[in-house]
Amino acid sequence: MSEARVQNQITEASKLLDDNGDLVQKGWASSPLLDYNPKAIKLSSWSLVNRMRLKEWDYYGLTGEDFFFSICVSNLGYIGIVFAYHIDFNTKKVTKKVVTRPLGFGCRMPLSSMDGDIHFSTTGVDVDITQTAEGRKVSVDWENFSGWEPLSANFVIENNEDKNAIVMSTPISDKRFYYNHKINCMKTKGVVSVGDDDYQMIIKPGYTTLDWGRGVWEKETFWNWASASGELPDGRVFGMNLGTGFGDLSQASENIFYLDGVAHKLGWLDLQYDKNDYTKPWLFKTDDDRLDLRFEPFVDNASSENKIFVKVEGHQMFGRYFGTLKTDDGETVELDGFIGWAEEHVAEW
Repeated sequence: MSEARVQNQITEASKLLDDNGDLVQKGWASSPLLDYNPKAIKLSSWSLVNRMRLKEWDYYGLTGEDFFFSICVSNLGYIGIVFAYHIDFNTKKVTKKVVTRPLGFGCRMPLSSMDGDIHFSTTGVDVDITQTAEGRKVSVDWENFSGWEPLSANFVIENNEDKNAIVMSTPISDKRFYYNHKINCMKTKGVVSVGDDDYQMIIKPGYTTLDWGRGVWEKETFWNWASASGELPDGRVFGMNLGTGFGDLSQASENIFYLDGVAHKLGWLDLQYDKNDYTKPWLFKTDDDRLDLRFEPFVDNASSENKIFVKVEGHQMFGRYFGTLKTDDGETVELDGFIGWAEEHVAEW
């Protein structure tokens, strides 16, 4: 077994950034203890420059029994990007649409992953994400989403922020950072409709993953992210979050999995895949010998944007995970075709 490196767990509340714009604490936490204030960024003495370099997004990814749906609202400083996509696991059909807004107009992002709503509206597109006592209510209406057919999504995401979550406070370089709250396994009820096709989560729920990200990145960035949420054959709820390349991860990895609401922290990730053929199997292992997985893709949700200020190339592969994970108390958890995704993302922004 490899010698485990120490991971710094944040357990006390504080500001995210000090008066000099540096991270007060670095590492991982199980809840968002750090107070995010974009006005504290000190990349430049010019506040407008700081605003232009700031990247903020709320990404919701919903895994249903036979489909995946995502809605994301982001403000990248000089541009706002809102996108949605739907994948039918049976037909392997991918449908997606994107709208942009100069200077992020209309893409007002909450300061907290626990509070604040998102309301975005433009011609033919309405997105409302509202936090209530019942849960996060998501409503998306998108005209002409698939050809001339509309998309309509209305579902409620169960509140479970006290479990199935990891928060990362990650330095990137001087005055640059990534503050991220990812929540797996949020039980979801409702319906997603594309044209005349309804994908219902009434009797059998779906499971939503939230990627809430705020930070100041380098102009050229790269990352791998893998995630999955759902039910095992024995009925237990399982989720995992794996990643590399998000900055200086020497203080802690973001690798973790959950079993019925109990978190099991993992070490650092070794990931192998073929950059010339993303459809070939991906291999995942952690240096603590507690995760050994093979991922077999069946859909490439490829993305490519080449705008004046933003260039993005991504391959978000959906597929099935096979292999084993070990809990803190030594139980071996086996995955045998568990649906999830793994991605490579390169951006100039």
